[in-house]
Amino acid sequence: MNPRDLLELASFVVTVFGLPFAIWQYLKQQRAERENEEEEAYLHLADAYNDFLKVVLANADLQLRSAAALPSPTPEQRERMLVVFDMLVSLFERAFLVAWKPAMSDREQRRWNSWDDYMREWCRREDFANALPFLLRGEDLEFQRYIQRVAREEGASVFAGG
Repeated sequence: MNPRDLLELASFVVTVFGLPFAIWQYLKQQRAERENEEEEAYLHLADAYNDFLKVVLANADLQLRSAAALPSPTPEQRERMLVVFDMLVSLFERAFLVAWKPAMSDREQRRWNSWDDYMREWCRREDFANALPFLLRGEDLEFQRYIQRVAREEGASVFAGG
């Protein structure tokens, strides 16, 4: 074989094997980077929820982690409660916009399920559910529809004794 034939054979080998392998490696790397970005976004949201829980703890007199609403809040407590609920709706909307998709992978679905659980837990609170129409003004319409559906479902289970 002369050098020209060897170069031609090497070019053929690279084209048939090397190029598809390089494309596969590139796509694999892109998917890994995308998964890392999604994980980072999820962790930022989880940190934000933990920060929110610190606000709840700092306002323990509002009894926001109990199942029932505060029986007779003062006007000042009612105002603080609305601010805390507003923070929560903002966080839920951010989570919805970042983590929710109509079609999700198993990993994405597991991540979203934790947010759905948080939303359902809060929507079981009558005071939060009652404040939603006020809190949702100006929020993303798709998010509004989602959390309103959750509130209806959870309200039905609360009033049915479940």
